[in-house]
Amino acid sequence: MKTAIKGYKGIYALSAVGLAAFSVAGPAAAELDEVSFGVPPWPGVTVKSEVAAQLMESMGYETRQRDLAVSVILEGLTRNDVDVYLGGWYPVQTDMVEPLVADNKVEKLVSNIQGANSGLAVPQYVYDAGVTSVADLDAYRDRFDGEIQGIEAGTGINTAILAAIDNDIVGLGDWTLRESSTAAMLAQAEQKMANEEWVTFVGWEPHWMNVSFDMAYLEDADEAGIAEIESTVWTIVPSNMAEEDPQLHRFLSQYVVDIEDQNEWVHNYSYDDRPADEVASEWISTNLDTVETWLDGVSAKDGKPAIEAVRATYQ
Repeated sequence: MKTAIKGYKGIYALSAVGLAAFSVAGPAAAELDEVSFGVPPWPGVTVKSEVAAQLMESMGYETRQRDLAVSVILEGLTRNDVDVYLGGWYPVQTDMVEPLVADNKVEKLVSNIQGANSGLAVPQYVYDAGVTSVADLDAYRDRFDGEIQGIEAGTGINTAILAAIDNDIVGLGDWTLRESSTAAMLAQAEQKMANEEWVTFVGWEPHWMNVSFDMAYLEDADEAGIAEIESTVWTIVPSNMAEEDPQLHRFLSQYVVDIEDQNEWVHNYSYDDRPADEVASEWISTNLDTVETWLDGVSAKDGKPAIEAVRATYQ
């Protein structure tokens, strides 16, 4: 049976003091019975963890999902208090994760999302009008009111934009970055698009905006560093998982999600405000061919092929 702790997407992750609530791990069993997921308050990781958890439950495992801060999740992985973390976002978390990998405390198992993009975006009608690169923005400064719509202050993309403005890269020296919450930025962009006004804003994937908005990402220019920023999301597990539960380890090593699927998950969960378990179960039942590739060669806890157990649950 799955146990969710503070399983609501709007709640911020627990601070490091939450680690005290973990039970101290004992000697590793030959096989896991309950799988504990560390889940930060990010929609993409929430649904991705839910999909994996439902598949594991079909295979005979119990699962638990814990909403926790990234630092607490990583510490839990080193203590075998957390078994799976599906949100190892690189390069943002590189300095947090790599020392643990070097010390053989965790394993960076697989890149479960590849080619995640972030940077500046514009509505498709603006892109079609000729604004296809960061270098094109300043020629249309008045149409944009000289503003770039940003997200929360201190984030990496905002810092890069401010550096481009400070250094007057591609004519952005007299532009302004309007920093606000992600929700406020998206609301502003959506309103401007509804009125067919020109706007440029921070975009990234996976996110529901890529499903709901008719938008395009700008190419970078002159090494501005504010477009076409590629990220990778890693699955991180305790370093002893391959020995402790090779079937689970194999499944997780093959659990690689198409970015368009995760965009859809995030849209259904975060934008349409549907429960994560409903989004996950509906997707699994209609995408069993993809699930079969994830479970290739994997056995359920009863020794039978895992895909048979999943098909019995979802067909």
